[in-house]
Amino acid sequence: MVERSTAAQLPLEVTEFLSWMVAERGRSANTVAAYERDLIGYVTWLGRRGRSVLDVPSDVVVEFVAERRAGESAPSTVARQLAAIRMLHRHLAVEQVRPDDPTTDLDGLRVPAGLPKPLTEAEVTSLLDAVVGAGPLERRDRALLELLYATGARISEVVGLSMGDIDFDAGLVRLYGKGAKERIVPFGGAAGRALDEWFVADGRAALVPTRWRRRGDAEAVFLNRRGGRLTRQAAWLVVRKYGERAGITSPLSPHVLRHSCATHLLDHGADLRVVQELLGHASISTTQVYTRVSQERLWEVYRTAHPRAVHR
Repeated sequence: MVERSTAAQLPLEVTEFLSWMVAERGRSANTVAAYERDLIGYVTWLGRRGRSVLDVPSDVVVEFVAERRAGESAPSTVARQLAAIRMLHRHLAVEQVRPDDPTTDLDGLRVPAGLPKPLTEAEVTSLLDAVVGAGPLERRDRALLELLYATGARISEVVGLSMGDIDFDAGLVRLYGKGAKERIVPFGGAAGRALDEWFVADGRAALVPTRWRRRGDAEAVFLNRRGGRLTRQAAWLVVRKYGERAGITSPLSPHVLRHSCATHLLDHGADLRVVQELLGHASISTTQVYTRVSQERLWEVYRTAHPRAVHR
């Protein structure tokens, strides 16, 4: 059973959940004690924002996790706290204490071991220059990499693009993020030129099959060598291939290009709210993580370049 001292700090719905963990799930005393500590922090944080476990929406849960990520908590601690929160909300929904579970579709809440290290601007240039050739696959790969870096888009957003989502004259692309939320993002001259080179007879048209295998492939911006829509896995391999060719030794994925785009925008003075809008973050707290990354990069450059920057 949950101790009275804990019950005094937690709402009834949460103490009942903890009691259920002991009685119905047979969790150990140490496990339940860890859940208690994690949920006390969660409930306290919600209270400061005028929320409770009964009315907290998904975006506020995202904000909570983002704040923990950006703070000093270890990734393993954030992951454990998130596990407790998800179990709590699943229980409340099953028991019909509240009609929904705000964590059900939030796959983006999986906590990584840490932010991937962004590429330097020189490394991005090396990556893009590694695409050599004028065949249809090289044209596609160049356009894919340029667009990922230009927009900071998620890989799922880019491979999901259809022809009507790109406005070439205005240099804009329409992306569909999590929850089918739509946003319009600009892309610069380099990405525009790469896309132009892809949409020619020797580019995308060369991969068009005599018969489309699946509905929707005909409108796909990026095609595979068999004429189907490029998959997330295949796009990931494209990034990895040219990263190896460019001699980039740090772990590289499409998400690293997203991090790099955000970091470089902030490095060059972009407003945090603008970066939030470009990346499609629900909460500014998520975008603020990149501020810390930029500050760390600033210090790294300063310590390396300034002749009197050595610590006493």
